[in-house]
Amino acid sequence: MSHEGIRFVAPEEAERARFHERKFSREQVEPLKVKVHQTEGTGVDIAWKDGHQSSWTFAWLRAACPCATCVDEREGAGLNPGETKPAAPGGLLPMFKAPPRPTEVTSVGHYAVRFSWNDGHASGIYSWDYLRRVCQCAECTATTGSEIQVGATK
Repeated sequence: MSHEGIRFVAPEEAERARFHERKFSREQVEPLKVKVHQTEGTGVDIAWKDGHQSSWTFAWLRAACPCATCVDEREGAGLNPGETKPAAPGGLLPMFKAPPRPTEVTSVGHYAVRFSWNDGHASGIYSWDYLRRVCQCAECTATTGSEIQVGATK
């Protein structure tokens, strides 16, 4: 008997995997209305075809960038989508950093949106499926059994 392919994971990692394997109906991942509050600098609101409502701040979306580089960095630090690294302990004051805001927002086909951020990053493609998976409302976080993503507002 071979043990290849058997991998032991922490409960948090198993929960994260179950979360990402959820199946959605077409209506659950098709937006009815998308509002990007670029001028106000506040965030994104999506009304889904199934009647669900989702909202995210720009800071949360930037921290949840789905590009390979950001995902690898986030997972290497043990962070979930939307979480940021805590400030390093010490007596030094951090340098001023402008809050994340998109300088440009473009649709990607009929399946996603791409943000060009004011920090120069622009490689993340936020698919509708991904955005629905990281919805922060009480209903969605209760469905996963735990709040594995933090930081957004509903």
